[in-house]
Amino acid sequence: MKKLFLLLFILVSSSLTFKAQAQVSVNINIGAQPAWGPTGYDYVDYYYLPDIESYYYVPKRQFIYLSSGNWVFTTALPPRYSGYDLYNGYKVVINSPRPYRYFETHKVKYAKFKGNHGQLVIGKSKGPKYSPAKGNAKAYRGDKGRPSPHFNKGNGNGKGHGNGKGKH
Repeated sequence: MKKLFLLLFILVSSSLTFKAQAQVSVNINIGAQPAWGPTGYDYVDYYYLPDIESYYYVPKRQFIYLSSGNWVFTTALPPRYSGYDLYNGYKVVINSPRPYRYFETHKVKYAKFKGNHGQLVIGKSKGPKYSPAKGNAKAYRGDKGRPSPHFNKGNGNGKGHGNGKGKH
């Protein structure tokens, strides 16, 4: 009888220990996302940028693009993309490891988003959810605090189309 009770006790104890180890993991990286990233995502690994057929790796803040047949990982876009507006270009969220391995598939699948400028970005969002990420625009400025040409906010062309609060 003691052996049966001891065996039952061990089984119950081990099942309780097993249940206690089960946990739910929730990933949130809103603060790490760039201000030019699209709203609506609590966690992002990569953005695919169809207009320039490149990727952006959020955790390391790296652009990934093809150059002479090789993938380049860098914190800035190459000069050939100097006129690209990250705030207005479309971004596709991809949460899988090393998506550039599937570049040919992405290039075809997301080609329909080239030239699409209707995506709301974190930096222009009114919601409090993205407040931590709005400060990430600072990480995309040049050495002397001036915006880098690679990170143009696209706030107008000097003809009254900016973010001013004056009367129209």
